[in-house]
Amino acid sequence: MMSEDLKRVEMMSKELNRRRFIRNSLVTAAAIGVADARANSSSGSESDVEAICIGSGFGGAVASLRLAEAGIETLVLERGMRWPISAAGNTFCTIQNPDGRAAWLSNTTILPAPLPNSPINVFAGILDRKIGNGIIAYRGAAYGGGSLMYGGITYQPTRRLFEQVFPPTVDYDVLDRIYFPRVRQMLQATPVPDDIFQADAYLASRVLLNQATNAGFTTIKPPIALNWDVVRAELAGTVVPSVIAGEVYYGTNSGAKNSLDRNYLKLAEATGHVEVLTLHVVTAIEAAASGGYRVLANRIDAQGNVIAQKSFTCRYLFLAAGSLGTTELLVRAQARGTLRGLSSAVGQFWGTNSDSITIMVDATATNISLGSPGVIAVQDLDNPIAPQILETFQALPLPNGTIGVLGQGIARPDGYFTYNPTTDSADLTWPASSANSQANLQALQQTYALLNEVNGTALAAPISQLYTGHPVGGAVIGAVCDPFGQVLGCPNLFVVDGALIPGSAACANPSLTIAALAEQAMDHFLN
Repeated sequence: MMSEDLKRVEMMSKELNRRRFIRNSLVTAAAIGVADARANSSSGSESDVEAICIGSGFGGAVASLRLAEAGIETLVLERGMRWPISAAGNTFCTIQNPDGRAAWLSNTTILPAPLPNSPINVFAGILDRKIGNGIIAYRGAAYGGGSLMYGGITYQPTRRLFEQVFPPTVDYDVLDRIYFPRVRQMLQATPVPDDIFQADAYLASRVLLNQATNAGFTTIKPPIALNWDVVRAELAGTVVPSVIAGEVYYGTNSGAKNSLDRNYLKLAEATGHVEVLTLHVVTAIEAAASGGYRVLANRIDAQGNVIAQKSFTCRYLFLAAGSLGTTELLVRAQARGTLRGLSSAVGQFWGTNSDSITIMVDATATNISLGSPGVIAVQDLDNPIAPQILETFQALPLPNGTIGVLGQGIARPDGYFTYNPTTDSADLTWPASSANSQANLQALQQTYALLNEVNGTALAAPISQLYTGHPVGGAVIGAVCDPFGQVLGCPNLFVVDGALIPGSAACANPSLTIAALAEQAMDHFLN
């Protein structure tokens, strides 16, 4: 196995060296190129396995571990790469110096700031986006899915707002008693300790907390999936500054983030019942003559070239490619007629989690260094127009005297996917000018107006609702799936990711809810 891995590393390193990637992190290029030799074997025949998980994000990681613990032989197909943290602290590129590691098979960077559309080498980087009509939605592409580039915010929605979003068949009490705590424990998610919160790196969060208190808003410190001892090492200067420098969305080089590759997936592979094939892009799912399912995938190299076309069959199929990926697979299957019995609601009821981004301008110093995002949340849950939360969004190099803020609310699931036969893909439409979108915008404006009036702050630019890092919906509970992710009309086919959530995680970051629903679904399946 090792000789095959080393050959792959050598080939990848030569290419990246030609494109300037190697000058930034030679050691990292070698480390992240290591993949299972099993993934490098081309299949001359169809492979059969009891269960397949498509994707290794919050749903796929949970499903693979629980299947493995039950002794069910499971194959995980992941389009992205493994990204082991290097001792040199250079696994990932940085916001200020992006390269191919920043984006999934793109020749330019894809974040709107700070260096938009900067030329980079084409590489299987960790961040991907889907450009829709009215929205740009971001998603992960890596072993561990979006957990490698999220902020670690493990935010539990309130019962009142949860029950506004989800059908009554989803029992909040059960999630609150069993599954939310289980996920937090697995991710070792805890609120920011006071000694860290008082450090220079978190000045902006302290400023926003004080401003929110002045304006009469409730604030909380949500659990964050970070190893706070590593953050302390960053503050002490003994490991590369990552979290405290706002290096979150391209990955965290210090190893402070408790991403899924370090808990759920690590434990799943350790059972010996799970095989993970990285750089495998699933192209189609269909019913198999045996009564199970067939999954077609392209094995690619790190530059996106197709090396082999592969076919797998399974008895149980778990879709965990994220809201965008899972929904596209189902929309394509429905259009091609490869899955009979799918609900006509496939591709409907999609939403942005009401994500918004803005920058507050303050009269006082706010940035000594950036700090990690979301260590505090400002709650305006009784906003008379629509409930809102605000979280510090310190992931960009901002001028002193400014604070980046991420807003979230409850978006109606008005978005939808339609099959495009020309591209054999699913086009995404989001009605940004809908009455609900405008109501959420007005609610945000009211929240900010109160903050500004009391604290003498201002907004640097209009609130942007053009982007979402929290795409949810498309195969939702109650319309496409039952409360435990079983796809209606398709026995032994399950959705275990954000596609289940009808447009919004109820005024909260969705990762905790996605993982908790997956945990509940797996308990139900295995029992």
